[in-house]
Amino acid sequence: MKKLLVMLSAAILMATSFSCSSEKTLEQGDSAEISSSSVAIGDNSQNSLDWKGVYKGVLPCADCEGIETTINLKSDGKFTRTLKYLGKEDGFFSDEGTFQWNESGSKITLSSGQGESQMYLVGENALFHLDKEGNRITGDLSAKYTLPKNPTDPRLEDKKWVLKELQGKPVAKNEELKEAYIQFDMETGAFHGNGSCNNIFGPYELKEGSRISFGNTASTMMACSDMEPEMAFLEILRQVDNYSVTDSTLSFQKAKMAPFARFSLEKVD
Repeated sequence: MKKLLVMLSAAILMATSFSCSSEKTLEQGDSAEISSSSVAIGDNSQNSLDWKGVYKGVLPCADCEGIETTINLKSDGKFTRTLKYLGKEDGFFSDEGTFQWNESGSKITLSSGQGESQMYLVGENALFHLDKEGNRITGDLSAKYTLPKNPTDPRLEDKKWVLKELQGKPVAKNEELKEAYIQFDMETGAFHGNGSCNNIFGPYELKEGSRISFGNTASTMMACSDMEPEMAFLEILRQVDNYSVTDSTLSFQKAKMAPFARFSLEKVD
């Protein structure tokens, strides 16, 4: 009996020690962003959150209207970043580099090719801009040091959508033209595809309520026998503001108008 009590006491001591050491893997103050009820002991931002993607917001600026900041975190440990100092001429900057996680897996440090670094606390669907010592910024503007993650939609993204209908008319097959299609990359927030003649690519942004907006669309400069289908496709990308996905069909709309374009999901054998 005495031996059994000794064994039980040892087991309780080990369990308590494990619990305490596991809780210390989260940085002090991180519990506000990482709920203990949804993250199991031993999990952290690095291994339990879907942190890959695009983060965008306007950070406070001492001598301008704000710094419009966009950060793309990639699964290979690389990042791209753009900074636009609002209200300033020539106030646009961009860089890229790598980022490293801290030991607890709660914070990252972005290191650019210019040797500059910046730390962020990684929360659920948000990055929190930290000071030079790696602490949360406090004060009246503290809430503004947050970069929300752009919404994602697995029904739409990382799939190939083949154009089947434009302005209510079926896309005619033409042996001289290529198959028109579009693909959305969830990790980078960029799309690419083909307009039937030229390769097309550019940024996009999803918003709540199945809304979508396309940034500046670029394309190659080939000339084909019939450029009308491609021109109509590109014009639709400029006008569309929402989409719907039903089974294997994607539709682009503007407001509540009839679909501008319909696509079919390409099935992978």
